[in-house]
Amino acid sequence: MLRGTRVGLRDRHEDDIPVLRAELYNDVVNAARAEGAPWQPVTSKDPRLAVDYAAEGVVPFSVVELESGTLLGTANLWGIDSHNRNAHIGLGLLPAARGKGYGTDVVATLCYYGFVVRGLHRLQIETLSDNEAMIRSAERNGFTREGVLRNSAWVLGEFMDEVVLGLLAGEWTAGGVV
Repeated sequence: MLRGTRVGLRDRHEDDIPVLRAELYNDVVNAARAEGAPWQPVTSKDPRLAVDYAAEGVVPFSVVELESGTLLGTANLWGIDSHNRNAHIGLGLLPAARGKGYGTDVVATLCYYGFVVRGLHRLQIETLSDNEAMIRSAERNGFTREGVLRNSAWVLGEFMDEVVLGLLAGEWTAGGVV
């Protein structure tokens, strides 16, 4: 398990799947905003839930609170490009875990995994422009706003802007991650 200050990133357990399906993927608004695709119901075999560890280009984690072991959500590195040494960060916190500072710790822990464990040079986050929590979590970890993709996301009947944030290995400081 990767350990942040308050969260741990671990492998996906079978008993995580019903919670994630009910609280993240069956929430139409949350799923439509997070997935970048039209909402559709998911089964326990959906690759967003049931992890295929042989799949390349994505490393999925379940996020847990270190003190209690409580499941808080999901996190991943995706679009991993070993040649150019870059990847994208994604995370989704359960409703009860939002607004408590966990997101900042998850981003820090994913940075540790990307830069130290995987030897990547660049990490990138794309998020809807009104997702202030994700933008704050990224900026607290040293990410720089690099631009806005105007009207690039179709979300529940309207186009929305996306913010692109980037962080280079030389700009990153480890903080409390081990």
